[in-house]
Amino acid sequence: MNRLQGKVALVTGGAMGLGRATASLLAREGARVVITDMRDSEGAEAVAEIEKAGGKALFVHHDVSQEDQWISVIDRTLANFGQLDVLVNNAGIAITANVEELGFADWRKLMSIDLDGVFLGVKHGIRAMKQSGRKGSIINLSSIEGLVGDPNLPAYNASKGGVRLFTKSAALHCAKTGTGIRVNSIHPGYIWTPMVQSGPGDAEARRQALIALHPVGHLGEPDDIAWGVVYLASDESKFMTGSELVIDGGYTAQ
Repeated sequence: MNRLQGKVALVTGGAMGLGRATASLLAREGARVVITDMRDSEGAEAVAEIEKAGGKALFVHHDVSQEDQWISVIDRTLANFGQLDVLVNNAGIAITANVEELGFADWRKLMSIDLDGVFLGVKHGIRAMKQSGRKGSIINLSSIEGLVGDPNLPAYNASKGGVRLFTKSAALHCAKTGTGIRVNSIHPGYIWTPMVQSGPGDAEARRQALIALHPVGHLGEPDDIAWGVVYLASDESKFMTGSELVIDGGYTAQ
């Protein structure tokens, strides 16, 4: 408990799935949390859960692909809490289609959220941390799909691979300019979240097929990733920047 006491964290896509679990754990560890998402009702529920448990949280409607909304979210965070210490770029979508079937509009839509949104978050997150005088931690959610390929996820592969290397570039910039801000990426295996559950075909058959891909013999749970975020958000990881935290049940070890 209290590993993040005194810190302020912003979690995009925090209304459901990994983002919601992350926001909850950050609050349990003492952080004040700003949750952003396009899903207003679920975001309000996430804030209510945190506050019921004794934490402090704020929800802001947010399309991560829009720079003006990032500026507004950062300004509201600083106005409400006076600082930003932790930014978790979690918001993302997936589109299943091979390279021949994938439409250009779908490619651009996914990139605008999964890659452009991370760029905008890091850019404005650094500004906020410098403005509030914090040596913060930025955590970008990449994926195992940013490390290995999948024939039916070309846009997702490209975006998550982009997040992986962009994270290293931003980390080096922050380190070499003396900001004290650390930037790392997390690479989850398959977690049984709403995004994975909503994939094509029979859900149970797909779940069993995904389990078979992970040597540990089961899928991950949202808290498996959220605990990784807590570690990177805390001062326990002060010697980590530009690194990849892979939490994948052995998926990429094969």
